[in-house]
Amino acid sequence: MAKKEVKKNLVFKNKKAFHDFTILDTYEAGIVLEGSEVKALRDGRANLKDSFIKVIKGEVFLFNMHISHLSTAHATYRPDERRERKLLLHNKEIEKLHSKVMKDGITIVALKMYFNAKNMVKVQIASALGKKLHDKREDLKKKTQERDMKIALKSF
Repeated sequence: MAKKEVKKNLVFKNKKAFHDFTILDTYEAGIVLEGSEVKALRDGRANLKDSFIKVIKGEVFLFNMHISHLSTAHATYRPDERRERKLLLHNKEIEKLHSKVMKDGITIVALKMYFNAKNMVKVQIASALGKKLHDKREDLKKKTQERDMKIALKSF
């Protein structure tokens, strides 16, 4: 029997966050998962696209992140795929994030989820400021100009 190829560097990115927000500060947080969710993550069944973070009663929760059900897991136990998941941060970091959200009107966004060196699931979150439509257009113009410059340099 041949060994199955192991996927290394499983990183789930929220590309839409970089398009919609200006990133200010980043933090690394642990996440509380249930049952077969870690195995589903190792199988590559996660989506951070529409996820958002709220601070509720001094605790940080990640909402609307989708982790699909694993077909090899027990059929009677199926955790909700879009349930809220608690994030693990230090109290000082939670207070800092909460004060930014309340005073400055800043949003907390999940940027990426990955397995660290100790094989623990971590979520990189960031305090972010929403972009206006003209800011998004300027970013797209810059990206296309940089891409064209790289292509021109390669062909030269």
